[in-house]
Amino acid sequence: MEAAGKPELRRHFRRVRKQLLNDTQPSLAAAALDALPALVPPDKRLGLYWPIGSEPDLRPLAAAVACALPVVEDGRLIYRSWRPGEVLSPDQCGIPAPHGSPPSGPADLALLLVPALALDQHGIRLGSGGGWYDRLRAEPAWRAIPALAVLPAACLTPALPREPWDVPFDGWLDEHGLHWR
Repeated sequence: MEAAGKPELRRHFRRVRKQLLNDTQPSLAAAALDALPALVPPDKRLGLYWPIGSEPDLRPLAAAVACALPVVEDGRLIYRSWRPGEVLSPDQCGIPAPHGSPPSGPADLALLLVPALALDQHGIRLGSGGGWYDRLRAEPAWRAIPALAVLPAACLTPALPREPWDVPFDGWLDEHGLHWR
């Protein structure tokens, strides 16, 4: 797969992730609940995501720590605080998101969780292709927030194509636990 282009890699790893979702979801959620709450101080939030398609569902974390969800608004990605049960409405990408709370800045978040189709040994993430997280993490204040890719272990790969704007991730969360680079 190393010589494949990004569209082909996306198709491949989307299939792999989808095939593994039912088997890896319980272990991935348990690993998240085991490792992540201790990393989020009471005065900070966890940057979570609303799962779409075959992305692992880590929303149970919101019962253990304060969370914020990403929102695409005015052509950029921001975070807004969120609690289970709060009303969500589609953002500019059609993903359920909070809209009533003020934006959370980098100083408000302790850790970002970002869904991934694949991740390589250098921390380069293959996402869905929108570039929202890349643009956000290109900003120095957001780059300073530790970020973990979330994916099944079978989606780890030795190398992915790297673009000049790619910011390596600090680690990943899979069904075997939390891994720092």
